[in-house]
Amino acid sequence: MRIRPSRRATRTAAALTASGALLAVAGCGAADMTQQASPYANAGDGKSVTLSLQSWVGAQANVAVAQYLLEHELGYRVDTVQIDEVPAWDALSQGRVDAILEDWGHPEEEKRYVDDKKTITAAGDVGVTGHIGWFVPTYFAKKHPDVTNWKNLNKYADQLRTPESGGKGQLMDGSPSYVTNDKALVKNLDLDYQVVFAGSEAAQITQIKQFAKEKKPFLTYWYQPQWLFEKVPMTEVELPKYEEGCDADPDKVACAYPETPLQKYLNTDFAENGGEAAEFLKNFEWTTEDQNQVSLWIADQKMDPQKAAEKWAKANESTWKKWLP
Repeated sequence: MRIRPSRRATRTAAALTASGALLAVAGCGAADMTQQASPYANAGDGKSVTLSLQSWVGAQANVAVAQYLLEHELGYRVDTVQIDEVPAWDALSQGRVDAILEDWGHPEEEKRYVDDKKTITAAGDVGVTGHIGWFVPTYFAKKHPDVTNWKNLNKYADQLRTPESGGKGQLMDGSPSYVTNDKALVKNLDLDYQVVFAGSEAAQITQIKQFAKEKKPFLTYWYQPQWLFEKVPMTEVELPKYEEGCDADPDKVACAYPETPLQKYLNTDFAENGGEAAEFLKNFEWTTEDQNQVSLWIADQKMDPQKAAEKWAKANESTWKKWLP
């Protein structure tokens, strides 16, 4: 897993509303709703759950399936609240939400809330391993195989220049709210590139699709798992090998991002007293292929998240039956 928040992608994408419907939001960050209480908070009947909703579509897929099964199989009312990654930990600690279903690793928050305050409880793996890296389109990598090594990136800076990159090659990121190592990497690896923010995951996807349609080269920060690889094949650029502690100082980092088994966290009171819902969420674990399939239906095919969850559930009963208490 990732060791520092500097490795975390606060990936702002098309966001789900509190009722779970997908909003096509391009170019704007997720709202900080840390102060927003769920309408089901303190309902007093023990049959309500509030899930933190991260803004990238993979996390939305987790929440959609969990919500569908909690409602239709266990009889719970489910609310979702969109919160950026770090504020979500504060909300979880304070009981404003009951669960985070996909965390890419926040060691400071984990130490504060899990180890020290014990207001948050680790709830195990999602079953998906995340990886952040730099990618070029495969059609460009086939034409220029050496571009897949960072040492040769400056050779292609002119071809990767855009009007937004100020005479340098463009490294496309998503939102300015993303917490990444990219600016430090460009500086510390002495690369003739400028980090340019698309504005959101949705806007970044739109730009990548447009580049691919025109068969133009591009270099982008991106991550796996992600359904877009099915539509636009991309090849990773090899950065200096990640070694434990190589990103300890975010200003001096000069290494690749690590592999990150994605984690779930529950509010401790909910973990201990949340009954079947808490047990279900602890048991929730699926594959990268499952998540990508639901993500594809939601983001690419514009399917309502709950319809996508229902479609997946009907085809994968043997998987989710194991999650039920």
